[in-house]
Amino acid sequence: MLPERLDMNIMVIGGGGREYGIAKLLAGDPRVERLYALPGNGGMEEFAECFPIKATDLDGVCAFAGEYPVDFAVVTPDDPLAMGLADRLRAMGVPCFGPSAAAARIEASKIFSKELMKKYGIPTARAERFDSLEAALGFVSNAELPLVVKADGLALGKGVFICRTREEAEDACRELMENRLFGASGDRVLVEEFLEGPEVSVLSFTDGKTIVPMVSSMDHKTAFEGGVGPNTGGMGVIAPNPFYTEAVAEECMERIFLPTIRAMEAEGCPFSGCLYFGLMLTKDGPKVIEYNCRFGDPEAQTVLPLMETSLLDAMLACENGTLKETPVRFSNKAAANVVLVSGGYPGSYKKGLPISIDTPDEGTQIVHAGTKRTEEGFVTAGGRVINVVSVADTLEEAVAEAYSQVNKVSFENMFYRRDVGRTALDALAE
Repeated sequence: MLPERLDMNIMVIGGGGREYGIAKLLAGDPRVERLYALPGNGGMEEFAECFPIKATDLDGVCAFAGEYPVDFAVVTPDDPLAMGLADRLRAMGVPCFGPSAAAARIEASKIFSKELMKKYGIPTARAERFDSLEAALGFVSNAELPLVVKADGLALGKGVFICRTREEAEDACRELMENRLFGASGDRVLVEEFLEGPEVSVLSFTDGKTIVPMVSSMDHKTAFEGGVGPNTGGMGVIAPNPFYTEAVAEECMERIFLPTIRAMEAEGCPFSGCLYFGLMLTKDGPKVIEYNCRFGDPEAQTVLPLMETSLLDAMLACENGTLKETPVRFSNKAAANVVLVSGGYPGSYKKGLPISIDTPDEGTQIVHAGTKRTEEGFVTAGGRVINVVSVADTLEEAVAEAYSQVNKVSFENMFYRRDVGRTALDALAE
């Protein structure tokens, strides 16, 4: 059991918008004396001590934790979780928010999660797994269209191909298995049936037995308006998701959330940390599209500003196994997040471009994602550069406010989707 103190030193692993949002909330907790970010980003330097140690440098992170006084670690990116960073830190005596490597397989292997759902009757799309390109192409040649082709392993949120023609499905299999677009992550693939319906993202706190869902959200994955273009890590988010009604939430709890937690425990790899459910609300009911073993990005920095209770309390409870007794509440307000990206993303793009940032109006946060601080000011250092996150009483107001604040930020070749929240607002208007 991790004791609560008034002088805690906390280490946050990662350096994107998600980590900025999490770290900023933790920095505001009066119990936190020192906040370390590895590696952090330019904006996080305002409230955390940043060290240039990559999240995937497990030896470097563990050496840091051995040298500096670290009372609690928050491991948020998928790669270090899948590589076993939380296991190694716990073995050193450093408590963590984040699942073990065995539990992180729920995201790190699409095949593992699909077979888990099949075994325990958790609703999901029908799918076939393939270990060879020849077998995958043979299946695709006769399968009903459209199809979804997925890399088995981690692929920065970009390893999913929606294929409306046989040629697209064949090309996706070749890109993953022959051209190794995502390296070893594409050694095995899943070919799934195409599901239709509104998509919903639900982040949840869990200690392995109790699960507490956060506010639902809607991600905007494709690069361009209208849901077209290549998949990205996320171009915008709104919360709550109007399609996720109270009745749907109850059904998801009984048929998906609790069965997943129980399945992981039964498999000998109980999950503690943040479990992300990517759902499709089909005509046959909600089904799981994917699991993530951590906070989504940009969902986290959209949903967490709506949290009324302590984020640190919830994280400690997940590690201590006391989530059932820990209050976790969210406001009934709404949030909208517009992601400002470098021109060319998710393909090639320039780095090192100067960024101009003005102070936003009250109710809006400028969240740093891919930024670097220099003597001259902030410059771009990634594809997703800045998130503009606004909170308001209604979703319509939150979306309008976020777009009104986009002009507080500018850099060369800045690009963003102009339809974040449109589908949700149309649903509310019906």
